[in-house]
Amino acid sequence: MDIPKHRVFISFHHGFRLLDPMCGEYWKDRFEQLFHDEYEAIISHSVQDGDIEDGLATETTRQRIRDGYIRDATVTVVLIGPETWKRKHVDWEISSSIRHTSRNSRCGLLGILLPTYPDYNSVKNTYESKTIPPRLFRNIECGYATIHAWSENHHEVRSWIHEAYDRRFKVDPTNSYPLFSNNRGVDQKKWY
Repeated sequence: MDIPKHRVFISFHHGFRLLDPMCGEYWKDRFEQLFHDEYEAIISHSVQDGDIEDGLATETTRQRIRDGYIRDATVTVVLIGPETWKRKHVDWEISSSIRHTSRNSRCGLLGILLPTYPDYNSVKNTYESKTIPPRLFRNIECGYATIHAWSENHHEVRSWIHEAYDRRFKVDPTNSYPLFSNNRGVDQKKWY
């Protein structure tokens, strides 16, 4: 079966040093380079650094993310590193992605554990539920989303994306977790 190319929104924690392999931006760029540029397996719809100016009102930021980047996407991929679960923008992007409105159809949803995720080499496809974004976790629990370990196999990743696309109207997502108003702090070890 020939799997179609999907429009993918990539959600991730940017990090602070762009060329640092620990940084989410590095892994987002790697994902796009592999699956958009090299294998042409996806059409990328991700927010680039500096696309949304700092200091905007929360609702304005959410609206710009939804209407400017997620609106035309069909699947949201959440790249999960050690700090991703703490980030308000990741939470907002997941929430916007799974909301179905008259202007925006809902996206399929999946998470990918990055090699920077804690204990990645020993856990691979397992994870600690309290160290992934809570809204993603709730959607894994209800069967709307899945989670996978990083792969550079374009057939495998394309299959994950297509399966998320297929699930988006077969399973109802859960979007009841309260939206983050701020990033979680250093002293907050878990989201529970």
